[in-house]
Amino acid sequence: MATRRGYQMGRWLAGRLMKELGLVSCQQPTHRYKRGGHEHVAIPNYLERQFAVTEPNQVWCGDVTYIWTGKRWAYLAVVLDLFARKPVGWAMSFSPDSRLTMKAREMAWETRGKPGGVMFHSDQGSHYTSRQFRQLLWRYQIRQSMSRRGNCWDNSPMERFFRSLKRTNGCRWWVT
Repeated sequence: MATRRGYQMGRWLAGRLMKELGLVSCQQPTHRYKRGGHEHVAIPNYLERQFAVTEPNQVWCGDVTYIWTGKRWAYLAVVLDLFARKPVGWAMSFSPDSRLTMKAREMAWETRGKPGGVMFHSDQGSHYTSRQFRQLLWRYQIRQSMSRRGNCWDNSPMERFFRSLKRTNGCRWWVT
């Protein structure tokens, strides 16, 4: 903010001034990377980070995140079409179970006119490996693909979507 108003300062001066005013930066700490795990035994990673899709309803990605509602945590499941990188289905609940992900997938299915030949890619969360969810995909002839364990890069479009969703209000400052 200060540099936008014409004040020149380095990070040390900015840090000292923030400390004097009781301000805390909301910049996230650096991420410690770890090696990716193995593919799921029954469901391979068919997508293999090939995120460039040529038409709608070729590949959908899914994931679940948690959002603070002011009183308690809520869980948001989103289905993203990789062609437009836009959500085509979502559901929200106070419990992160397979019903939540099934509702989001069902909404995507209805919204997109019950398409055929779709690949659904997700992480190895328990809601995506559950018998109910896998049977639902089989019933609608949707091919399931899963990221390697602990490898966020295999489902990076979803991670990017959630990052954008959570950052829409911008960075906030608060007094300590």
